[in-house]
Amino acid sequence: MKESLQQQTIDTEKRRSLYTLVVVVLGCAIIVSGFIQANAMNSGHFQEGLTKFFEYPGEIVIEAWQAGRDFPPLLIRFLPALIETLNIALVATLLGGLCAMIFAFLGANNLSVWPFLVPIARRMMDAMRAFPELILALFLIFVLGTSPVPAMIAVAFHTAGALGKQFSEVNENIDLNAIEGLQSCGANWFQRMKFGVIPQVLPNYLSYFMLRIEINVRASAILGFVGAGGIGTELRRTIGWGQGAGDETAALFLLLILTIFIIDQTSAHFRAKLIAAEKTDERD
Repeated sequence: MKESLQQQTIDTEKRRSLYTLVVVVLGCAIIVSGFIQANAMNSGHFQEGLTKFFEYPGEIVIEAWQAGRDFPPLLIRFLPALIETLNIALVATLLGGLCAMIFAFLGANNLSVWPFLVPIARRMMDAMRAFPELILALFLIFVLGTSPVPAMIAVAFHTAGALGKQFSEVNENIDLNAIEGLQSCGANWFQRMKFGVIPQVLPNYLSYFMLRIEINVRASAILGFVGAGGIGTELRRTIGWGQGAGDETAALFLLLILTIFIIDQTSAHFRAKLIAAEKTDERD
């Protein structure tokens, strides 16, 4: 009996390995054939372009180095544009995060809100995630005009769907013992959520929220290319000028990198504090 089970396990593993190999080979074949087709449509210029891949980034670095003492003032000069981009990202993330929390509780099967709303909330989150920020921003700019407001609405709309999905999955992986204990003591639904759910999910909520701020800073910068303002508008100008604006482009990229680094470190700091506070409460 044991030998039969072992043989079945071996056969199953062999089949899985074979299926994996077939999928990998097919994937590689599709990638290679796609590259060959794309290269043929591009008249074989891929290899020629590949040799020039680092030319423009190299020019940016060289021009930034040549700027010397004039480079740090560029960082100060572009700070207002960075602040505008951060404002778009932060306001959009706050609004989207609030909507996401509502969707997360409505779309979680284990929290017993209103079961008939679970599929509705999930389909709404799917629809909101399906709209790329760029497409929605272009539509809103056409309707509302060129300003940071269309970018903020577009980013908030997408954020609500994306964060709502992540928050609802966090809700569905909580330990239900705390909720059951509170329910046995006569606690109502809001009390169960406040004392049984929120303390468990808050560290992960914060982590996803801060990660979303990083994503939305980049998205807000990209939306500047279509007239939403902020640092993206400056990047469109400096990149469009080409030669002679490499120092400005480098300053803009450096500001973005430093911003993402600060957000990441802030997220790690506050998440560690929340986890430490939660462990202290458990010991008490």
